[in-house]
Amino acid sequence: MSPIPSSMSAVVQKFDGYSNTATGPVIENAADWLEAAQIPVPKPGPGQVLIRLRTASVNPSDIHFIKGEYGQPRIKGMPAGFEGCGDVVATGTGAEALQDQRVAFVAAGSGAWAEYIVTQAQMCIPLRPEISDEDGAAQIVNPLTAMAMVDIAQVAGNAFVLSAATSQLGKLMCSLGRDLGLNPIAMVRRAETAETLKELGAAEVLATTDTDMVSKFAKLSAELKPRVFLDAVADQISEQVFCAMPNGARWVCYGKLSTELPKLTQMGQLIFMNKRIEGFWLTQWMMSTPPADQMRVVGEVQDRFADGRWKTDVSERLALKDVVPNLATALKKSDGKVIITP
Repeated sequence: MSPIPSSMSAVVQKFDGYSNTATGPVIENAADWLEAAQIPVPKPGPGQVLIRLRTASVNPSDIHFIKGEYGQPRIKGMPAGFEGCGDVVATGTGAEALQDQRVAFVAAGSGAWAEYIVTQAQMCIPLRPEISDEDGAAQIVNPLTAMAMVDIAQVAGNAFVLSAATSQLGKLMCSLGRDLGLNPIAMVRRAETAETLKELGAAEVLATTDTDMVSKFAKLSAELKPRVFLDAVADQISEQVFCAMPNGARWVCYGKLSTELPKLTQMGQLIFMNKRIEGFWLTQWMMSTPPADQMRVVGEVQDRFADGRWKTDVSERLALKDVVPNLATALKKSDGKVIITP
């Protein structure tokens, strides 16, 4: 193994803290928030590991974060990026078991869009040899979220609703729901994606651009009685869908793709129909779920990638040096994930 250098290439943030804006996970020019830099290679402390990057993925949460619109503050000069895959090349005390292992990781402190990353050992998952680096780079945020949220839906009945269903996470939830014998009701922007989603496992597909969409959903709701709405959009249509759901419905928000701020129009449903609105954040799930339950979910995720039931659709591959000039254009391709390499 080659020696660890003292400095590295990275894509770093230009600002600190929050921006107090809500413009959504879209950018016209990454240079507004990011810049390429040479910075010192971080050193792992107790319970931490140093990872040499193989691949990193770009999620909507990354874009919210670099724009100062995420639930955690930015740190100027620190690398961006939450998720990736790489080789553990050094460890702090208590993390020696991961030395020399290829892992999927969530970055904590020092971001994934860099040649080297320091993160907590508990935020790393050793990867099976048959799982590709690209699948490894997208092994945690979307797949674990899919497993955890469909678990919520499974307990509540035989059907559930999901928005942004053509996203990588939406596709995973459709196929997982079908495999568990559930009926996923998928919400999309473009009606032409319906057949693809039905092949993946969606029982029904509704286009939000259809003027009759809410009334069509109300009929489906009366028939299938979905009691969990897994929502990444959080706009006024989301609120209307929630209002059309039966007693005991849960609106679980895990993202905010829309810049629209929805109004709650039927507050009485929270009182008299036992409905509730809640959030889901994977980091909280990872910190609060018992280790045995986490390992069961992680094992199932790796099984699905290893046998081909799940795969990462890649729309663009960017080297670190090309991220700032080309990321905005790459993100305009909506049918796959942008993957970053050193």
